[in-house]
Amino acid sequence: MARLLISRRRGKSSPDALLSLLPDSALVPLRRDGLDPVAGLGEMRAREPVSQMKLPLGLRAWIVTGYAESKAVLGAANTFSSDFSHLVGTVGITADQNPGGLGFTDPPDHTRLRKMLTPEFTGHRLKRLVPRIDAIIDGQLDEMEARAREHGSVDLVQSFALPVPSLAICELLGVPYEDRADFQRLSTTRFDLLGGVGGTLGAISESLTYLMDMVKKQRAEPGDGMLGMLVKDHGDDISDEELAGLADGLLTGGLETTASMLALGAIVLLQHPDSRRALQERDDAIDPFVDELLRYLTVVQVAFPRFATQDVEVGGTKILAGDIVICSLSGANRDGSVSLEGFDPDRAPRPHLAFGHGIHRCVGAELARMELRAAYPKLMRRFPDIALATDDLTYRKLSFVFGTDALPVTLG
Repeated sequence: MARLLISRRRGKSSPDALLSLLPDSALVPLRRDGLDPVAGLGEMRAREPVSQMKLPLGLRAWIVTGYAESKAVLGAANTFSSDFSHLVGTVGITADQNPGGLGFTDPPDHTRLRKMLTPEFTGHRLKRLVPRIDAIIDGQLDEMEARAREHGSVDLVQSFALPVPSLAICELLGVPYEDRADFQRLSTTRFDLLGGVGGTLGAISESLTYLMDMVKKQRAEPGDGMLGMLVKDHGDDISDEELAGLADGLLTGGLETTASMLALGAIVLLQHPDSRRALQERDDAIDPFVDELLRYLTVVQVAFPRFATQDVEVGGTKILAGDIVICSLSGANRDGSVSLEGFDPDRAPRPHLAFGHGIHRCVGAELARMELRAAYPKLMRRFPDIALATDDLTYRKLSFVFGTDALPVTLG
């Protein structure tokens, strides 16, 4: 959905204008009370886990907030289509605003692209990134320490949460070293725009132009990164536009979501001394911590919209062919039928949909886990006395990807 908002920005249409068309009930899944979903989301789920909302222009849409119901929708790709063409003609959306990539694609195109991309995200292929990710994290920790010496406090978002995934994506895609400073600048500005903090349309256009140019260079001289490997292995079976779309999807999905997790996860650690101490003292504490954190935070608040291809019943509610269905991932992950209150990494793992489900489950899930597993222990061990520099934390008030745009901390 965030990428859809980007494409609407390209067409000089404002996300705020789009959001203004939605009823208040549709905005409940996009709001938070601190780190928790607002109470209204739980009330909606208890009342109707599949709730109809009225949209303009006679559109019929449903918000799914229950875990079992969301999993059923996300797992039924034949019944619930993700194809972008279903959006064309609604609220001013045109075909040329299609962001490409995997998120708004159905089989067989989705199957073809996913099959090409999946080998790049296997444990074996990702293992080559481990030393570089460790070096990236250590480098940012060095930079944080230097900034703190000069200024007394440091913004963990700008100095750690953003650059770590940005530079990791550089490694994954194969961005040349001489281009990485510009790439990181474009990534950061793009993130600001997605978060609603004043990024520019010019930076988005510049980043897309850069990605297309990088694809053309990889065609001429394939490197060892993901784009180069796709060119080597699949050649003419994948177009430049498809390659750029996949890279754009990784930039959008892999940067914003992981950056939000790194920042918000640090807040959780500072609020839970036992978890903080466990990460400092025990290597085996990180896996359950990350898994519980993914469920608890669910930074991607809603899944990409689905479109019913036939009349179907979900959770006892009849959905008609053509209806829009939006799954609240944060609602599903707090469903009492599978979840428990609060944050507790020491209890048995709970199932969650933080990475989605079905054929559209996040292809970069293991990369994200790898970054989180490496980053949190290093941060807490390097700065055991890290503390919030303010009690006045601000979070995004209305967002598809939940997060904070600043996190001032002292390092002790």
